[in-house]
Amino acid sequence: MPRFAANLSMMFNEVPFLERFAEAAQAGFRAVEFTFPYEWQARDIAERVAQHNLEVALFNAPPGDVAAGDRGLASLPGREHEFAASIATALRYAQVLGCRRLHVMAGVVPADADAQERNRRHRLYVRHLRQACEDALAHGITVTIEPLNPRDVPGYLLHTQAEAHAIREEVGAANLKVQMDFYHCQIVEGDLAEKFRKWQPHIGHIQIAGVPGRHEPDQGEIHYPYLFRLLEELRYDG
Repeated sequence: MPRFAANLSMMFNEVPFLERFAEAAQAGFRAVEFTFPYEWQARDIAERVAQHNLEVALFNAPPGDVAAGDRGLASLPGREHEFAASIATALRYAQVLGCRRLHVMAGVVPADADAQERNRRHRLYVRHLRQACEDALAHGITVTIEPLNPRDVPGYLLHTQAEAHAIREEVGAANLKVQMDFYHCQIVEGDLAEKFRKWQPHIGHIQIAGVPGRHEPDQGEIHYPYLFRLLEELRYDG
């Protein structure tokens, strides 16, 4: 049976964040994930995790200024110091929380960027990922990258599974994996089962939601019972 983690940034929103750990445990979850924990002290989160016997499966490194349109820093020229600081902060949280997966967001490319500018951002992204993976490896942490659909995140550097796996291969770090969100993948390209089969050894985390609308997974066009059986048959261990 697949192991499920409740995303506390999207679920149990009827209570404050630190109270959602109890809600997840009460609902039967043994693991949780969340987007950005940095509004709270790591030790306060760790206390809730321990209190309810939970595992933190994943969270994101700081993304920059979300209100200003940032969706990650890894490919943004001129913000190298900010990126390095974000990784240091994320790794400190990961150590306190006992989390072994960290999602590093790529960032948004301006719509008017020419080929030369896009290539410059690509090279910076690869360089930053290599450094992040090296820093994370010392703590036994896997770095993940995730393609996002352009409807929800216009201009994001990665949209397809193939693009993400090409970056993974170029970086060449053993602790770099692709985070496959079936929701984003369905919107961009579909063919979920075959894409999963193709890249299974390099998929470090899976996320799910109904399409369209990012609702509960029993709503919408994706037939999750089939996909869950597939994950079990293929013995996916992420």
